[in-house]
Amino acid sequence: MGTGTGNAVDGGSALLSAVRARDTDSVKVLLHEDGDPDGLDAAFCMAVRMRAGRIAQLLLQYGADSRQSPPEDLLSLREAVDSGSPALFEALLYHAIRDRYPEGDLLEARDRARRWQVTGVEAELRRRTGSRNGIVRTPVQDDEYTSVDEFTLGGMTVRDGHGAILTHVEELLGIRTSFEDLMERALAHAGQDHHTTWSAVTILLAGRRDQATWSAAAALRTDPDPYHRLFGAEVLRLTHLFDASDEDAFAGPAVDVFTDWSTEETAPSVLAEVLVALGEHEDPRAQASLLRHAVHPDPRVRCAVAQGCISVRPSSPSSGDARTALLRLMTDPDPAVRKTACHTMAGGEDDDPACADALAAALDDPERLVRLAAVHGLALRDDERCVEAARRLGPPQRGSLEEEVYLGAVWRYEWRRDHR
Repeated sequence: MGTGTGNAVDGGSALLSAVRARDTDSVKVLLHEDGDPDGLDAAFCMAVRMRAGRIAQLLLQYGADSRQSPPEDLLSLREAVDSGSPALFEALLYHAIRDRYPEGDLLEARDRARRWQVTGVEAELRRRTGSRNGIVRTPVQDDEYTSVDEFTLGGMTVRDGHGAILTHVEELLGIRTSFEDLMERALAHAGQDHHTTWSAVTILLAGRRDQATWSAAAALRTDPDPYHRLFGAEVLRLTHLFDASDEDAFAGPAVDVFTDWSTEETAPSVLAEVLVALGEHEDPRAQASLLRHAVHPDPRVRCAVAQGCISVRPSSPSSGDARTALLRLMTDPDPAVRKTACHTMAGGEDDDPACADALAAALDDPERLVRLAAVHGLALRDDERCVEAARRLGPPQRGSLEEEVYLGAVWRYEWRRDHR
């Protein structure tokens, strides 16, 4: 793709073809390789018509102008709600065209989303189709970070993201839904990894940053249900994480809560969330509590320790313990732990030669992502060993921006080396 007319036409055709095929990876590659590809607006319109919300959002991120799509060429809000895809619904309510929809349309969308959410996708699909056949249920990505379950019956396909749609439209309408109602909405999807409704609710509550929400979430620490405790821990963690104010009023309370919580939590999934929260603080108490779990039997917990060690500074009293823990975790039996530890070592400020040698040893790891993280770390340390290792790895896998970032660090190292 280039600046000439012929290339522009080809670029636009390639993008439209990728959208038509619902090939998200190809769309990513085309958008990433060309900073101003042709056909963005037409591709956005097509993605919406095809109910491909994730692709529609990608196109908006890369500059598609939703104002160029007349209302009659897009879906109605009613159709977007019925799809059950929050990504699609939010693409239609992108800020550039949000004023197309009067309050009455938003209220109707709210009521419709609530009906789906209360009735349940399975029951509503059976009511609409009249079919008694088995329902096909498939987990799918809805946007870049979250997932949903997709249900198919009698020729109809619907996703179960209505709780997230309801949460989003309530926020647009300025409706403050109670903590308890939002929590119930999220817990309907407990156990579904990265479900969009759970994420929408925890992010919304964290954004309130008020004492009532904080207290309600903190009270869940002693709840007998681990999913309730997980929900509370995530709301508390995100409340501090998203607080960009100078006061940072929740930093101290967060360290207090999570330090104590880490000593008593028994569910690995909840403990991992608590340790991720501790890893976001440079407080010595948080760092000490984090490192106590470096040899926990569950890999999710060890992953959280590896991730959290990034906050440990070389001047910290616990820096030596953190280095020891990371070096051990870089050889962990679980590949996700090894990869996380290598990634953390890459981003740390510890210039001990043992760290670079440990990254070099990881270049022979059987898992490609571990080797990539090690190459990335060596490149950031200006270590020549990254060059040959990157050559052996070959080009980044198609559509993987993570691989491009990791291997791109090697190119930047070579540029620095050759232009000193």
